[in-house]
Amino acid sequence: MDNLQDARMKINEIDREMASLFERRMLAAKEIAEYKKDRGLQIYDPKREQTVIEKNAAYIKDYDIRSYYVRFLNDVMAVSKQYQEHVISGAKIAYSGIEGAYANIAAKKIFPQGKAISYPDFRAAYEAVENGECDCAVLPVENSYAGEVGQVMDLMFQGPLHVNGVYSLRITHNLLGVDGANVDAVKTVVSHPQALAQCSEYIRKNGFKTVEYANTARAAKAVRDADDRSVAAIASVETARLYGLAVLDHDINESAVNSTRFAVLSRAENKPVGTSGDSRFMLMFTVKNEAGALAQALNVLSSYGFNMRALRSRPMKDLAWQYYFYIEAEGDETGQNGSDMLRHLSLHCDMLKVVGHFSDEIILKED
Repeated sequence: MDNLQDARMKINEIDREMASLFERRMLAAKEIAEYKKDRGLQIYDPKREQTVIEKNAAYIKDYDIRSYYVRFLNDVMAVSKQYQEHVISGAKIAYSGIEGAYANIAAKKIFPQGKAISYPDFRAAYEAVENGECDCAVLPVENSYAGEVGQVMDLMFQGPLHVNGVYSLRITHNLLGVDGANVDAVKTVVSHPQALAQCSEYIRKNGFKTVEYANTARAAKAVRDADDRSVAAIASVETARLYGLAVLDHDINESAVNSTRFAVLSRAENKPVGTSGDSRFMLMFTVKNEAGALAQALNVLSSYGFNMRALRSRPMKDLAWQYYFYIEAEGDETGQNGSDMLRHLSLHCDMLKVVGHFSDEIILKED
């Protein structure tokens, strides 16, 4: 009986200490949540969690109870994520379009605990974050079929926001109509110009007329409101559910590999900590008006061991026939090697800025 009582007293004392430690841990988790909210970062970081589990499990010398400790850690981290969601639940996420647009779908997948707020265009969504109306913006930067989104690139070049994450959403176009409609009855399809272009072969084969809308969700809403079986929209399955439309035909994209990359932009910069080889960064710059300046600038990156993944040029709006350049490269530009590279690169540039960095491009899962 004494042994039982002694064991219970030990557990009571340990529980008291654990309660104090738990409170300290949750306060630290709150600080992390506030950091993530300011920078538009996701709560769930699977690589970080796996690292914590592997490192902490090694502290347990008794092999028989190590697996139980791993379960304990998983439970603690699950509670921590729930608390972080509570802290971040008021986060406002700006996007361009209306509910059901692909940007809205991406915003809700990236920040399921946040409040997605619609803006009429890319600039309005960007400026909502710039002036503090929203915590971050989710904007498209590139489509695998149609290429870069020039308006967003220009905002990134001109504005102060930082890219703290990049996410890829597979774009699956479907033909949506009102109840009772079928493909044979459709005469006209409505959608965003890019969606129409991505389904051009399907449209041509069926002899449809086309009407352009600002985005796919507005097109779907227009079909619902018109209640005309001869008019269909090209949009997502999520949009069909939202506006009560029937899916008349699935996967009508010309290309099966069709995805859009969305950048998360916020006022605060996320400085990489302990980055691995899969980290990336974005640079935007203009080169000096000298022969070979661009080639020399590109050689700087390779000479410091940075692998360039993308290079694009865009015309400068206020200077005719002059261009700025966008580079996406692999590596950590915040270390000493990166600092030396940027200093060397600046010798060939009139303007140079790091737009953002992110550890990995995350694929958003379809519903």
